[in-house]
Amino acid sequence: MKRNAISDLIQWKNNPKRKPLVIRGARQVGKTWLMREFGQSCYEDFVYLNFDEEDELKSIFETNKNPQRIIELLSLIAGKKILPEKTLILFDEIQECPEALNTLKYFKEKASEYHVIAAGSLLGTLLAQPKSYPVGMVNLLDLYPLTFDEFLEATEPSLYAYYESIHKGQQIEEIFHNRLLESYSHYLIIGGMPECVSSWVSERDPAQVTQIQKELIEIYENDFSKHNGKVNSGRILMVFRSIVSQLAKSNEKFIYGAVRQGGRARDFEEAIEWLVSAGMLNRVYNVSKMEHPLSAFDKLDQFKLFLFDTGLLKHMAGIDNSAILLKTDYQFKGPLTENYVLQQLRGQFAVEPRYFADKNREIDFVLQNGMEIIPIEAKGGENKSAPSFKRYIAEFHPEHAIRFSKRGYRKDGDITNIPLYLARKTKELL
Repeated sequence: MKRNAISDLIQWKNNPKRKPLVIRGARQVGKTWLMREFGQSCYEDFVYLNFDEEDELKSIFETNKNPQRIIELLSLIAGKKILPEKTLILFDEIQECPEALNTLKYFKEKASEYHVIAAGSLLGTLLAQPKSYPVGMVNLLDLYPLTFDEFLEATEPSLYAYYESIHKGQQIEEIFHNRLLESYSHYLIIGGMPECVSSWVSERDPAQVTQIQKELIEIYENDFSKHNGKVNSGRILMVFRSIVSQLAKSNEKFIYGAVRQGGRARDFEEAIEWLVSAGMLNRVYNVSKMEHPLSAFDKLDQFKLFLFDTGLLKHMAGIDNSAILLKTDYQFKGPLTENYVLQQLRGQFAVEPRYFADKNREIDFVLQNGMEIIPIEAKGGENKSAPSFKRYIAEFHPEHAIRFSKRGYRKDGDITNIPLYLARKTKELL
């Protein structure tokens, strides 16, 4: 399956100011596959070393700080000469060896001619331990589950070719609109975890996808106790399991008391921070004003938490596939749609999305594009009613106001209606 991140890796390779690259992301989002694919397609050769599988590798980094010496020893282990610029060096599961992570700064300072990529799960959580993290000495790349466009390319290549050709203001023929909406429904069910997508491509068996999702959730919940460090793993698990009920409350910020009766911020703050750093939850802050620069108006005590993969959220919520496929209204439709929209918007704009809520108004998401502030409404169906959204537009006349829904791509007065399947193209369509 093709990943958009390959183009980021090619840019990194061609950058003369390149530093060792660290790929962060939750477990099973495809980091290992991406690194190896890049090594295979863009280099003469690559050396792959996994700290989880080869315990004795750690001793090399525990006793050596000199990159040249490390390269010599790694060449011996790999059984081939590692050449500057021609051999890509891949370190996987590097979180298992903090000394190796720390060594990356010596590669930057003394051996920058060697191309080094490291990856690992829960690397974000190591940021909390600066001693082991070479801050400022590495480039960072965050990898997420497949976005809708990547999913479409893997599952419906000919439809993807049409999707690719869609540009600003284009009329989308009804036959393509309906087929893309159907793929969007499939994406809600399958999500973007590579194993789920791969299983769907080869087997087209929803029961198999459900089984994989169930196993992935179990893997993650087991990880909490293994990798938590100083954070209470029971609390991490409680926060993770509360996400469905938190999102089910109509447009409510995250409530600590809903995790556990009488729960307070100080009980669960670290657990939330851990899950966000591990790439498993996406946090969206409420802003006190919808003005540039958005981050200046963050209310740090008011936020929503979304799951990093919509298919896994659908599984955790126990939504039956038929509810999504038969276009019925079901209880969790709004939160699932918002989770999807956020997953597609992430990384498109320099500033991550926010939301706005006060006593009188609620705007699902707020985007900053340059100096422009864009209100976003996310609708799971074709319903157009959105009183807060319309009041905001009437009052402030933003240059763009976007409603994501199942309706066609068109202007409705001051509102641009973008079909949900085009959320990943938002920036292009502005």
